[in-house]
Amino acid sequence: MNAPASISSLSDLRGDFPGLATPEGAPWHYLDTAATAQKPRAVIDAMARALGEDYATVHRGVYSRSADMTRLYEAARRRIATFIGSTEEELVFTRGATEAINLVANSWGRANLEPGDRILLSQLEHHSNIVPWQMVAEATGAQIDVCPLTDDHQIDLDAAEAMLTERHKLVALCHVSNVLGSVLDAPRAAELAHGVGARLLLDGCQSAPHMAVDVVSLGCDFYVFSAHKLYGPTGIGALWARADILDAMPPWEGGGSMIDRVTFEKTTYAPPPQRFEAGTPAITEAIAFAAAADYVDEIGVERIHAHEAELVGRLRRELSAMNDVTVFGPADGAGIVSFAIDDIHPHDLGTILDEASVAIRAGHHCAQPLMDYLEVPATARASFGLYSTHDDIDALLEGIARTRRIFGKA
Repeated sequence: MNAPASISSLSDLRGDFPGLATPEGAPWHYLDTAATAQKPRAVIDAMARALGEDYATVHRGVYSRSADMTRLYEAARRRIATFIGSTEEELVFTRGATEAINLVANSWGRANLEPGDRILLSQLEHHSNIVPWQMVAEATGAQIDVCPLTDDHQIDLDAAEAMLTERHKLVALCHVSNVLGSVLDAPRAAELAHGVGARLLLDGCQSAPHMAVDVVSLGCDFYVFSAHKLYGPTGIGALWARADILDAMPPWEGGGSMIDRVTFEKTTYAPPPQRFEAGTPAITEAIAFAAAADYVDEIGVERIHAHEAELVGRLRRELSAMNDVTVFGPADGAGIVSFAIDDIHPHDLGTILDEASVAIRAGHHCAQPLMDYLEVPATARASFGLYSTHDDIDALLEGIARTRRIFGKA
C-alpha cells in the first residue's frame, strides 16, 4: 500500500514503518537515518512478493514468469532513472554507492587517468569517495588534491576554483555531507570542473533521500546513490552517467549478462547499462528500490525536505543553547545534526541514549579526514527521515540531560 495522499502530517506515516517500535511496542526513537533508513510496509511487501509468488530469473528465461520478472526489473530501472531526472539507458544498477564509485574509478579512471593527472576531492568526503581514488591514483600515477572547507563547514568552491588546473581530469564531491549535512552548490561545481575539462562525480547518498534531484540540472557527469538510504533495501544502488561517457567506458567485471558474444579467442560486450552488470542481478532488490521511489514521490520530496529542515532547525537551536555542546556544520544542513559534548565521548552518549530507546550514530562516520579537520576523535550524529518527529527530539534531549547528570555535569 502506498502512502495515503490525505495525510495531515508526516508523523501519521510512522505506522507504515514496522521498525519504529521496540519489541514491547513502545516508540523507538530512530535518529540514524543517514546510516540507513527504516523501510515502509510498501517496500517490504514489494520485496516479499518478488521473492515469493512472482519470483523467477531475468533476461534468460523464455517462460512467461521470467518474462514478467524481466519486465518488472527493467521497469524498476526506468523508475529509478526517472526519480533522478534521467532515462533507463543511463542508469546502471550496482550493489550500492560504494560499488558505483569503484566502478567509475576502475573503468573510467583507469582508462582516462595517466601520470601527472590530478583528482580533486574535498575535506568532508566519505571514505567511499576517497579510497577508490587513492587506489586508482596509485595504479595510474595520478595525484589527489583536497579542497578545504569554509568556516561554516561547506566545501569551499572559491578555493576549488583557485586549485583547479587543466591537469585535473576528475572532481569527486559529496552532494550532501553525511556528517555535516552541508549542501554543495552542484551547478557551480560542475561549471568549475567543466571549465578545466574535468568530469564531475557527485556522491548523492544523502541528497537523493532529502531533496529533489535532477542530474541534468545539477550538471554532473556521474551521480551515485544507494537504495537503503532512500527507504529501500540494502544490496543495491545506482550509477548514473551521461550516455556518451558510459558508452566509452570499458567493462569492469566480467561474466554473464554483460556479454554480447563469447569465444575463447575473443569476447564482445553488451552496450550500457548491461555492460556493467555482470552476473545475476539483484532482482528483488531492484523491484523494492522502485517501490521506495514510488513511496517517496507520493509523499513529495519537497515536503519531506521541509519537514526535516524544521526538525534540524529545532535541534540545532536546542543544542546550541547548551554551553558545553559544539554543533558542527551549517545551519541549513539537510537532515543531519552532528555535535559533541565536552568531556563526554559520543560512544558513551550513544550507549546511554540506547537505554532510553534513542538511536543515534557515534563515531567518525566513515569520514576520518573530516574528524581530523574538526580536531575531534568522533561526533554524535542525529539524522532525520520522513518519519522523524519532535517526540524523537524530546527523547534525545532528555537522554542528553540524563547523560550529563551521570557524568556529573548537571
